[in-house]
Amino acid sequence: MIEVDQLQKYSLFGGISPEQIETIKPLLGTEHFEAGECPQVEGQPNDKIYFILSGEVEIIKKGLVIAHLKEGQTFGEMELLDIMPSIATVRATTALETVTISNRVLYDIFKLDLKAFSMMIMNLARDLSRRLRRMDDIVSSEGKY
Repeated sequence: MIEVDQLQKYSLFGGISPEQIETIKPLLGTEHFEAGECPQVEGQPNDKIYFILSGEVEIIKKGLVIAHLKEGQTFGEMELLDIMPSIATVRATTALETVTISNRVLYDIFKLDLKAFSMMIMNLARDLSRRLRRMDDIVSSEGKY
């Protein structure tokens, strides 16, 4: 199982005490994917955030590779919150080890530790806000805004 200090490297766990993380740890899932497998497929249901422990993925939108992610990064944040189909396909480019938090687990964390849940949601909102700012900068610099 993943150690507390490994989880603290992810922004979602910022401001959450080691004791709170220990309480949450048993709720977390783990998934392994081989190179070429897709943990998330554009247009298909997804209700998990994935924390990349090892390996790399590419993010594909409408057939175009738009990003590469590696150890220490996450994907699936949007679908965890809005419960809509996946906005992009995520394909493992190497063997991939992940820890996951599903929407159901997030609800269990809410019931178990409201303070930890609140901090996780705040951290998630901050991460998504940063991504939105970056996209706004890209779009506006290309004159397509």
